[in-house]
Amino acid sequence: MPEIKKVLIANRGEIAVRVIHSCKELGIKTVAVFSRPDAASPHVMLADESVFIGEAASSESYLVMDKIIDAAKKTGADAIHPGYGFLSENAVFSDRCEKEDIIFIGPKPYAIKVMGDKTAARELVTELGIPTPPGLKSELKDLEEASKIADEVGYPILVKAAAGGGGKGMRIVYKKEEFESSIKAAKSEAKNAFGDDRIYIEKYLEEPRHVEFQVMADTHGNVVHVFDRECSVQRRHQKVIEEAPCPIMTDELRSKMAEAAIKATKGCNYVGAGTIEFLVDKHLDFYFLEMNTRLQVEHPVTEMISGIDLVATQILVAEGKKLPFTQADLAINGHAIECRIYAEDPFGNFLPSTGLLHKHRVPTGDGIRVDAGVEEGQEVTINYDPMISKLTVHGKDRAAAISKMLRALDEYEIAGCKTTIPFCEFTLTHKAFVEAKYDTHFVKDHFKPEEIEDGVGDDIIALAAALLKNDEQAASTPVKEESTQSDWWANRR
Repeated sequence: MPEIKKVLIANRGEIAVRVIHSCKELGIKTVAVFSRPDAASPHVMLADESVFIGEAASSESYLVMDKIIDAAKKTGADAIHPGYGFLSENAVFSDRCEKEDIIFIGPKPYAIKVMGDKTAARELVTELGIPTPPGLKSELKDLEEASKIADEVGYPILVKAAAGGGGKGMRIVYKKEEFESSIKAAKSEAKNAFGDDRIYIEKYLEEPRHVEFQVMADTHGNVVHVFDRECSVQRRHQKVIEEAPCPIMTDELRSKMAEAAIKATKGCNYVGAGTIEFLVDKHLDFYFLEMNTRLQVEHPVTEMISGIDLVATQILVAEGKKLPFTQADLAINGHAIECRIYAEDPFGNFLPSTGLLHKHRVPTGDGIRVDAGVEEGQEVTINYDPMISKLTVHGKDRAAAISKMLRALDEYEIAGCKTTIPFCEFTLTHKAFVEAKYDTHFVKDHFKPEEIEDGVGDDIIALAAALLKNDEQAASTPVKEESTQSDWWANRR
């Protein structure tokens, strides 16, 4: 397989910027694609070339395979990196790239298909002897039969979409009376989100922790794990804070879970970077949850404790090269924590709080990393995920990492929208987190917005000052009768 000379990044925001960084270090040219509101985004400015692919709606831009493929051909890109989200776990897209003689920097269509279908994945890992939560081993076909199984395994029951992820099509059912209505609601949401209303049910575990293993595989049969991550601090079944390694991990448990992760990876003939996700209960029994057949949002914590550039490794593997390291070469160095800085209101049930970033001053210092997809003066829109950045820190141990993260959060200055920074500060100082005695119910069990100070006053003052300045400038600027800008440029926001 020839060396990759030019990569088109079929994504946006911070992950597109992240891929561009590794490509530049490898001497590889890059192509950005962008929708109308992303015209002046950082990933567009950083790439060597850029191609406009459509309107704001993902269905008209980032999800249109023909536009992505055409952009690659037009610019002479010999490879496509899908990032995460959008087309990253689409087997049809992976297959299209293969047929168009474009290297897809990710797994083959079969692995994406079998692991992207939650019921097919459960069936596969069950055959491999990897434990799964009690429940249906395949998709729900008969409501009466499913209700009987729910009675057998006991409530609460977790209803999940067979396709997709990110908490869509998921419901926790606490009592039998809610079962049928929850099934209908989950099927409807799954259909809207993925075009597929298949669901399955499983036992909802006691005090579950979300623990995952980063895996990497090449085309020569080599598979390694790059250790574990704890991702239990979530809202709406979506992660907000992650850390590596998992703080409750013992050598014995890590060995058993790593063995299961590698077995599952080999079982689907996987190539590239992927993540095997598990649930760990209060007895430290673990169960396969799913495999994400792409790079994870939280990959920086793994990079910081391992010293491995996961994106660069993805590219090398896609070129047909062997993994540049063996399992014996890898070791855990210190501890890393990532906070996702969302434009959301933690005082208002984490509802999106989009707007113009009048101030975006990131913290700096040794062991502090900020992956941002938006800059000061730009807007966080309602069109896409409201994540402003990922703030990641590394310390010699967990206590040092927590201390460094608190310092970084304190120095992070954002004005123009509410963010999850106050929630992150609350979490990192909470006894349950500090003692590593938390699970996926952290928000429900511990988060009390009234216990943290709302920084709304500063935001309003900054916004008012910015608006006043704009008004003053507008009043002193002559109005032009016509503009030489195109409609596209004038309406780029």
